[in-house]
Amino acid sequence: MPYIANTPQQTEEMLRAIGTDVEGLFADIPAALRCAGIQAPAGLPEQDVRNRLAAAASRNRADLIGFLGGGFYDHFIPAAAPALASRSEFFTSYTPYQPEISQGVLQAIYEFQSAICRITGMEVSNASLYDGGTALYEAIMMALRITGRRRVIVDDSVSPIYRTMVRTYTRNLGIELVETTSRGGLLDRDAVARALDDQTAAVAVQNPNFFGCLDDYTDLAESAHRHGALLIACVYPVSLGIVKTPAAMGADIVVGEGQSLGLPLSFGGPYLGFMAARMQHVRKMPGRISGRTVDAQGRQGFVLTLQAREQHIRREKATSNICTNQGLCALTALVFLSLLGKQGFRELATTCAEKASYAAQRLQAIPEVRMRFGKRYFFNEFVLELPVSADRVTRRLLEKGFAAGFPLVRYYPKMEKSLLVAVTEKRTKEEIDLFAHTLEISI
Repeated sequence: MPYIANTPQQTEEMLRAIGTDVEGLFADIPAALRCAGIQAPAGLPEQDVRNRLAAAASRNRADLIGFLGGGFYDHFIPAAAPALASRSEFFTSYTPYQPEISQGVLQAIYEFQSAICRITGMEVSNASLYDGGTALYEAIMMALRITGRRRVIVDDSVSPIYRTMVRTYTRNLGIELVETTSRGGLLDRDAVARALDDQTAAVAVQNPNFFGCLDDYTDLAESAHRHGALLIACVYPVSLGIVKTPAAMGADIVVGEGQSLGLPLSFGGPYLGFMAARMQHVRKMPGRISGRTVDAQGRQGFVLTLQAREQHIRREKATSNICTNQGLCALTALVFLSLLGKQGFRELATTCAEKASYAAQRLQAIPEVRMRFGKRYFFNEFVLELPVSADRVTRRLLEKGFAAGFPLVRYYPKMEKSLLVAVTEKRTKEEIDLFAHTLEISI
């Protein structure tokens, strides 16, 4: 154990003081769950390690034309975004434990919060969270604190990845999680109405949902509010360049995954979650919130307006243990949004929607291929119904250079022939046409 500072003698002294041995420290872990040990290979010279890693990395397919989405998207990233975020003053900065001397970090957080508020239409945002799934969980916990209730409704058109995370987090917290079943690609209003009562803390929805379908939840927000419940909206941020904002629909808490805002598809991360809410709920938000103020001389400065973590206040009063969150990723998202500007953000969303519409027309023109949910509105993602197994088709297309989409049967057992296809601004007309031709000869 070369990296543990304690000597064997010090270890023995500590164990004698607490009256046990090393094995006793792990007695509460069932034997079946314990790891018997890691069989690591012997050390190698640096050159051999590099060669092994290079050989492993070469098996990755960087040449695939991507139509894969499901919550993570292949968007173009301007070179300036990673270049600015990688500057040493940003790249090496840590969590602002002494906020007054971290003015640059606090301003970056403040500007990120402002950008999230602008695109969602909400009144307040925090300094980011870990990812979209944990952001949804944190929103649910926030709704429980606001309402004092323990019941939450989540529709199955919400990302199954996020729902799995929420189930895992809430399993032993005494929370009643009611999962309704969507109908025709959209949330089933009747099912939610049956589940919604005066003990419900919140209804969680997604727009566009996991099937790519767009919906207007204004009526649902009004219904939830009549029962004293909140509406939690999980959103795809790029879509907000053209679709109705969650604030305009009456949402109380808005969350989402920020990967599409300048972050690459890096095998699942690091990414960032974002959260925004109405000002009346600000004191129930988790994490940190940066604010702008003036000092005694009237000079502008930035402070941590709220920092409701257990390191700052009494543990039982803390709203979350979110610590360093994803500050560097949030900064990258801020740079990305700043580079685009208001008009550029709208153009990005429009381009994605138009290219997806073209792709949908080309693909459903293939004999025996149709849109699973008919003429539902979508943003840049839609579900195709194929005449054969979608899983089998994607494997065939992988050999031909396409990441063709996501076979929904992996999360929805009754959708064996359903393929979720995503189109971003990076896909050209030629690539879409080639994809349609290759799909047609592969089914």
